[in-house]
Amino acid sequence: MGHVVLLGDSIFDNARYVPDRPPVIEQVRRGLPPGWTGTLVAVDGHTVEDVAAQVPRVPGGASHLVVSVGGNNALMASGLLREPAATVGAALAVLAEALGDFRTAYDTMLGRVRALGKPTAVCTIYDAIPVLGAAERAALAGFNDIISRAAARAGVPLIDLRVICDAADDYSPLSPIEPSVVGGAKIAEAICRLVRAHDFTKRDCAVYV
Repeated sequence: MGHVVLLGDSIFDNARYVPDRPPVIEQVRRGLPPGWTGTLVAVDGHTVEDVAAQVPRVPGGASHLVVSVGGNNALMASGLLREPAATVGAALAVLAEALGDFRTAYDTMLGRVRALGKPTAVCTIYDAIPVLGAAERAALAGFNDIISRAAARAGVPLIDLRVICDAADDYSPLSPIEPSVVGGAKIAEAICRLVRAHDFTKRDCAVYV
């Protein structure tokens, strides 16, 4: 029987943002094949670096790991967008430095997760958040480039939340950066479809939307 484990941040640990409605982990459990189960080890507010503390909590019987993390790293770096710069090139150089730090942290995180020896998938950071401005979306593209390249190098499938959560009602009215029950259902459906269909015996970075 399968056992899907969700690691990362509030994309998966969204219960507080959908009161009286099923959070992502419950939606995943409902969509899995009969006899399968799901476990949540993701923690609201965690960053890429924090996943190291989640890894020891992954049950030994896990069959699939799905990681969605990085949005809080991008959020913490968003202050750079308000810093003065003499030219667009100078501003991009500052952003590139932050992205370099993120690349190192993300590669380290993914290595730790994959060291568990379980079939693993990762998620991009969604960017259709209603309150997000053009500059934030442009900066997020750099973070997502790092995630997609890491997935390609590792040969793990990628769930592209940018495509999946593309409507305003995919985001919680309590916090516009968190998934609503509608967005959560879309995310859960993609996870369930991936674990049913993907051939993890191959190093195949297929994209699921």
